[in-house]
Amino acid sequence: MKFGSKDLALTAVFAALYVTINIAQMISVGNPTVYGPIQLRVADCLLALSALLGLPVVAGVTIGCFLTNAYYFIGVYDVLFGTLANLMASSIIMLLRRRRFVACFIGALPVGLIVGSYLWIFFPPPDALNILPAWAAMIISITISSLITITLIGYILLSVLSRPSFVNFLKSYGLNVATETK
Repeated sequence: MKFGSKDLALTAVFAALYVTINIAQMISVGNPTVYGPIQLRVADCLLALSALLGLPVVAGVTIGCFLTNAYYFIGVYDVLFGTLANLMASSIIMLLRRRRFVACFIGALPVGLIVGSYLWIFFPPPDALNILPAWAAMIISITISSLITITLIGYILLSVLSRPSFVNFLKSYGLNVATETK
């Protein structure tokens, strides 16, 4: 597979979109929705587009996550492992793109498992919520959030942008678009 200048430009667009959506969400709703224990990072819906546009989206959302987490620095773990989670999730979605809903569902799991496994260190739950160990509660919380953003919102976005008129528009600019589904 060749990674040309159009792919590089598309990577930059997705990295910028990821960062911009996170900043807009932080400004409009507040920081806890992007970094807190009930993290509903709307920009993660872009990961689903890996099924449509492939490697440029994988690279873009990975770079975008790195830049967002590095700028709003809460710790080295978040910069490294949050970025790794996006890389794994978007790669899974791209590889399983023939079954898009399943791809989005399975792709949401690494984000929940990886990010949830360390985020409790930065946001420990109140003592009143000691029903589960902090790490388990955080994994569940982040996984549910990822399922909402990637599987629900992302899959809807993917379905809308997979319509023939939009696919033809993308192809007219020479972009590689994966249209095969089952």
